[in-house]
Amino acid sequence: MATKLFFTLSLSLLVSVAIGQQSTQIREARQCRIQRISASQPSQRIESEGGVIELWDENEDQFQCAGVAPLKITIQPNALQLPNFHPSPRLLYIQQGEGYAGISRPGCPETYHSQEFRNDRERQEEEGEREGRSRRDQHQRVQRVRRGDILAVPAGEAHWCYNDGDEDLVVIAVNDLNNPANQLDQRQRAFYLAGGLPKGGQQQLHQEQGKQTFENIFRGFDEELLAEALNIPRELARKMQQENDRGLIVNVREGLSMIRPDEEGQGKSESEASNGMEETLCSMKVRTTLNRRTEADIYSRQAGRLNIVNRHKLPILEYLDMSANRGHLFPDALYAPHWSINAHTVVYVNRGDAQVEIVGNNGETVMNERVKQGDLFVIPQYFAATAKAGSNGFKWVSFKTNSLPMNSPLSGYTSVMRAIPLQVITNSYQVSPDEAQNLKLNSGSQTLLLSPQNRSQ
Repeated sequence: MATKLFFTLSLSLLVSVAIGQQSTQIREARQCRIQRISASQPSQRIESEGGVIELWDENEDQFQCAGVAPLKITIQPNALQLPNFHPSPRLLYIQQGEGYAGISRPGCPETYHSQEFRNDRERQEEEGEREGRSRRDQHQRVQRVRRGDILAVPAGEAHWCYNDGDEDLVVIAVNDLNNPANQLDQRQRAFYLAGGLPKGGQQQLHQEQGKQTFENIFRGFDEELLAEALNIPRELARKMQQENDRGLIVNVREGLSMIRPDEEGQGKSESEASNGMEETLCSMKVRTTLNRRTEADIYSRQAGRLNIVNRHKLPILEYLDMSANRGHLFPDALYAPHWSINAHTVVYVNRGDAQVEIVGNNGETVMNERVKQGDLFVIPQYFAATAKAGSNGFKWVSFKTNSLPMNSPLSGYTSVMRAIPLQVITNSYQVSPDEAQNLKLNSGSQTLLLSPQNRSQ
């Protein structure tokens, strides 16, 4: 009897698992049944006193297919985006301006120390002189970010950004909701450690279907319990929870002062305790630039250039399983038809315009559209795509859902056509050997970026 019961339970479990897997496969398959891809603009604005957060509609088919959620953050001069964290990894591209960013890494020490003292007496004298004005501070590393930089933010790590420049700091961000780090649903979520919207703004956003709103998580805790947990007065806990109309990006009233890596005489303390992680995760670079022409990975004097950042250039991207590139096509140049072998691609247009075509597995065009500055669109994995720059050229940044993405071009020196035997091409397209030879070799030594004057008319 016991054996029969065990067999029945085992069979039920197997059936349940099979049904669950089948449901997941069906759900995932439906997500990428794309009939049409169009260039998209943000559909929601969350305004704050110091800037604006704009979000694309994550329910669009192209974003559901790629499992990504893009957004645009504009931080005004002398304004601070408040600390927040996300359940999925995020790549940030600095489109405009400059400032400072900090990422709080759990388990890592505060390696930036201010107001170092030689002895106790000198320390007491210095503290007496500065009493009532400031205190000694220590914190984790602060990053200087500038136009063209890529910043990698791992899932669950709180981060903030401050604009100390004279122009708006504009950031394009993409969250990879499909990443295994995110065990919640495929919705864009942000957990803020301060700020938030007043109740009226919250209710208005919640009433609009599909709209996202981000809130201060401290508001949900009991005031007395919060004060006890942080060992602070209840009045201070109340201030952490209070509602105001400042929003998620706030003006810094007296300027933001902190120890920074460009200051002389400041840095890592020799006496700080080691926890065994300083040379690995704690010291990993999270920032690099895509703005240097001299470091282009693909360059054509007639066609343009492409700067790529993957896990070889920025090792932390292996943990995020994301990467990025920044491209510039000269006027009338062509980005060769290709498909991505192992990643979805999210493309944001920085400047100029281009005619973009994307073709699906059914041989039908899913996108044939001229894109312009501010547009964003997705090229799904394996979908073939190409772009021809307009008369003003075409500049873009791409975010990819793989730390080491691979493209397979359909034309050029490294194309799939050159790898196929001549007779296979001849019989595949019912063409002459000379025509097949032209098909294989006409692109010469060019690769992904094709110059206009060298293309056959």
